[in-house]
Amino acid sequence: MQRSAAYSILFAAVVCLVCAVFVSSSAVSLKSRQDENAYLDKQRNVLIAAGLAREDEVLTTEDIQERFGPVESVIVDLQTGEELADVDPQTFDQRAAASDPSTSSEAPDNPAGIQRIPNWALVYRLEDNEELGLLILPIEGKGLWSTLYGFIALDADLETIRGITFYEHKETPGLGGEVDNPRWKALWPGRLAFGDDDQPRIDVIRGRAGPPAEDPYRVDGLSGATMTGRGVGRLVRFWLGDEGFAPYLNSLRKGSRG
Repeated sequence: MQRSAAYSILFAAVVCLVCAVFVSSSAVSLKSRQDENAYLDKQRNVLIAAGLAREDEVLTTEDIQERFGPVESVIVDLQTGEELADVDPQTFDQRAAASDPSTSSEAPDNPAGIQRIPNWALVYRLEDNEELGLLILPIEGKGLWSTLYGFIALDADLETIRGITFYEHKETPGLGGEVDNPRWKALWPGRLAFGDDDQPRIDVIRGRAGPPAEDPYRVDGLSGATMTGRGVGRLVRFWLGDEGFAPYLNSLRKGSRG
């Protein structure tokens, strides 16, 4: 039986509407699970940066929660370096805070491509006999094609790098995407983040760097991804510098040295 053009258009519209409702309903119903998975993935990356989990480990939700138990989440005022005990780390969204003019400030021109700096930041501490044993800081900045989001861990001396990891980016697989390569990330532990003047000095170079004991401030570049490697060095130095966590790190240093 021949159908009219109006019937065909109406039928197509109904099918599109049903599909749209189905997709929208699925997205809404799955959002809480997606948010939970994203939260667990961040925790897993904190553990990896801290050396509390291996890259090749398959961790269940229970495994992640158990290992994350001793890790303390702390909100820090980036301008004063003070820890804010009255702010709940569980509900704080640093990325949302950075995009809101009321909870962030415009960043000065910088090679890391940071546009806005949140007033507060979420950091992670691990204590050893009531003393700071490990500090994990969130980092982000421009690579070649995307913004990279990750963590860098510092030992108790606040100078020696324990590890680095990135949990979100859109760099080219096999090139800039090698920031995810465990072999490259294994080059970071033991390097020094700061010079004698407490200024960030760590950098990703073109070519090969020496071992940490002989070449402590440099990390091997990423083959075929010079811009991404350069971006990693820039973003790490930005967040360890005056516009990032320097006030907080200086406060911790005064406490440990005093």
